[in-house]
Order: sequence, then structure tokens, then C-alpha cells
Amino acid sequence: QVQLVQSGGGLVQAGGSLRLSCAASRSIFSNNDCDWYRQAPGMQRELVATITTRGTTNYADSVQGRFTISGDNAKNTVFLQMNSLKPEDTAVYYCHIFIPNGSDWGNYWGQGTQVTVYS
Repeated sequence: QVQLVQSGGGLVQAGGSLRLSCAASRSIFSNNDCDWYRQAPGMQRELVATITTRGTTNYADSVQGRFTISGDNAKNTVFLQMNSLKPEDTAVYYCHIFIPNGSDWGNYWGQGTQVTVYS
């Protein structure tokens, strides 16, 4: 089994920055794409950013230009740098990875991290 442990997040004023981290229990990010999702109260979970094994990144339109996803394979950690935060970014953020084969096949989620942006 793979465990994803998140850190970071918290309370920040609009316009501020936060960085989320997602550390895996073993080396998996070099072989699998990783995502960050978020879920606001009463809303469906939405995809925020993806980083592929080749380092290609994709972002939701709502965060493009403000958020940056990156990875450190040596530390088995993926980051989400969030700048110019807005109140509408308030949500619980989750890192996610899907392992498509092998004995660890399946979806894995971090425990979730609350991000609250106040105006």
C-alpha cells in the first residue's frame, strides 16, 4: 500500500501565498502522474493541477498563472505552490495518484488539507 501524507495549507489573506506538500511513502511519482484536487463546501471535488511523469503540467482555468505544481522525485514529494490566492480558492485540497498496474493498482488520496482565504 502507498500512503500520501499532506502538509501545508492554513489561513491566508487574499493575495497571499501558500505551499502544499504531498509526500509518498515510497518512490511512485517518477512512474505515475500526480494530481491536486480541491473540494469546497457543497461542491464537487475538482481537478486543480496535474504533473505527468515527463514533467508536463496542466491546470484548471481558474488557477492558471497563479498555481504551480512541481515534484521532487528524490524526496518522493509533490508540491502545489499557490500564489495570488482568492477567497474562492477556499477548499480542502487533496493530492491524488492513480497507479495503473502492479500489486499497488488503484487510486490513492492524501488526507486533505484545509486552505482558507479571507478578504
